[in-house]
Amino acid sequence: MIKEILSKANLSAAYKQVVSNKGCAGVDKMTVKDLKDYLRKQWKTIETEIENGTYQPQKVLGVEIPKPNGGGVRLLGIPTVLDRMVQQAINQYLSPLYEPEFSVFSYAFRPGRNAHQAILQAQAYINEGYQYVIDLDLKSFFDLVNHDYLMSLLHRKIKDPILLKLIRKYLKAGIMLNGVVQERESGTPQGSPLSPLLSNIILNELDKELTKRGLRFVRYADDVSIYVKSERAAKRVLASITRFIEGKLKLKVNQEKTSICRPLKLQLLGFAFTSTYNKGDKGKYQLVTSDKSFKRLKEKIKHITRKTRPMTFEERATDLQLLTQGWVAYYKLSNMWQKLKELDGWVRSRLRYCIWKQWKKPDRRKRAYIQLGIDPEMAYQWSRSRKGGWAVAQSPMMKTTVTKERLKQRGYVSFLEVFERMHYTK
Repeated sequence: MIKEILSKANLSAAYKQVVSNKGCAGVDKMTVKDLKDYLRKQWKTIETEIENGTYQPQKVLGVEIPKPNGGGVRLLGIPTVLDRMVQQAINQYLSPLYEPEFSVFSYAFRPGRNAHQAILQAQAYINEGYQYVIDLDLKSFFDLVNHDYLMSLLHRKIKDPILLKLIRKYLKAGIMLNGVVQERESGTPQGSPLSPLLSNIILNELDKELTKRGLRFVRYADDVSIYVKSERAAKRVLASITRFIEGKLKLKVNQEKTSICRPLKLQLLGFAFTSTYNKGDKGKYQLVTSDKSFKRLKEKIKHITRKTRPMTFEERATDLQLLTQGWVAYYKLSNMWQKLKELDGWVRSRLRYCIWKQWKKPDRRKRAYIQLGIDPEMAYQWSRSRKGGWAVAQSPMMKTTVTKERLKQRGYVSFLEVFERMHYTK
């Protein structure tokens, strides 16, 4: 297997993928731009070491990023670019071998599968009457993966001892956080090319157990939800599945965050569910964007449209457009026309506030109002208004001068416009 992983075609594809992903340098400070020259000089030696089983991966660079809503920090592990390339080569070889074994209800880190499919499957279960949902939370999954158990699973299919030894080295490679190296006896670091595949391999054992029991479920990485028809069944399944996860898989169920809920309380991958109001659809649910997702979106918009940020309007509009396109593309399954209409009004007010703030002094504001078609007397009065900037931004004066059309001419594109365009093209 190691020979095929190190084939020219596989390594070339791995190199291109790592370069296209860009990403930060690891502990050795080597960037993706430096990788080509390094490989030209050192690859023969590295290849020999990998084939002989003597290659030693470098430490992983630990980076802590804050979780949304002040929920602590998440530890990411960034391998060196060389190790990212080797891991990517391993991933490319192993993924097709494991793919046929994976459940059709597992949607993350797999070709042709995505979060939208997971959400639509969850909605289908709910609308079929499976409306008691076990929202399962695996505690610190990526930190608690048992190396010995994972290696035993890999050994079933991988018979190459050199490859198994290399994967174990990657699992045990220490992590450098704030200049201090921490040895690792469990876990697989988020951020490495191999980690998603390894997580799917170990959680596929959970998928198989759920399938064997005839349960309806959706899994997206370590986000697992199980759908049953009664509260009694939900309690029974939760208890038995918890025993399986903690006993067989050597993982932990977070009892505080795990819950049995009804559809109106379920939040899954940024989506929520609400009752439909169409006649004949009693007991059916439609998709909406969760309140948490809207809150995070508004925080990002506030950052872009903060009046104290030294940006031109065009720069703000460009940043907003990138945010809008990506956000709407993900949440386009939601019924959110009215919410987006309200959101756009708020965004336009923030942009008008930025424009008003850039005018700075009263005389400049007066000239700006006159240029926008206001008679001089009215322009004089509004340029010296005692209202605060936010009140002025929402006033009829700013709405009739800095109009939707003028904002659009300068590059602003509304959320609702993008949302309707995506639905129309669909």
